[in-house]
Amino acid sequence: MSRHNFKKLKIWQEGIELVKESYGITRNFPDFERFNLASQMNRSAVSIPSNIVEGSSKSTNRHFKIFLENSLGSAFEWETQLIVAHSQSYLNDGLFKELETKVLQIQKMIGSFIDNLSDKKSSI
Repeated sequence: MSRHNFKKLKIWQEGIELVKESYGITRNFPDFERFNLASQMNRSAVSIPSNIVEGSSKSTNRHFKIFLENSLGSAFEWETQLIVAHSQSYLNDGLFKELETKVLQIQKMIGSFIDNLSDKKSSI
């Protein structure tokens, strides 16, 4: 397996965009959420592209897949935190739906990438 140039990966690019969105919305959360939900959302968002990068440095698809699965898990975490933020009225319905659509798309993209790696013969 040749290593992937993470900056060219659409899943990494979309992950970076989600990080920007996350930091943007959490700036408007109440002050008491600064070290709670806001911090957790931003850490989950950053974890998505960070795991893609770390996985792209691995020498086998099998190892890359583990990091992609971690990235996918972080995307699901962020979605849950988005739902919590919306339930606390930190986000209006329109913004919530827009961000939910973005994170669902990222989840699908990462899942497809994992499936494509799984279809390729992995070196051990």
